[in-house]
Amino acid sequence: MVMSDTFMTMKLKERVIPAGEFKAKCLALFDEVESGRRSFVITKRGRPVARVLPLSKSPSGSLRGSLLYDEDPLSPVDAEWDATK
Repeated sequence: MVMSDTFMTMKLKERVIPAGEFKAKCLALFDEVESGRRSFVITKRGRPVARVLPLSKSPSGSLRGSLLYDEDPLSPVDAEWDATK
């Protein structure tokens, strides 16, 4: 634990998994990430190559609520445009 004048931070040691172990246990590891909300690093020959992170529960790029209802979507649009551009 590191303390400073204004705030305190705690550094959690991230789990490191060799690629061979990840290959053998990937589905169980994904379950751990989902249930424990913790990440881990995959290494290949001792070098970190990937990090597995849990996804947020609500995707920020969602389009929910952004579509408008139109009674007649095939009706002509009241706008000028040039199809040759």
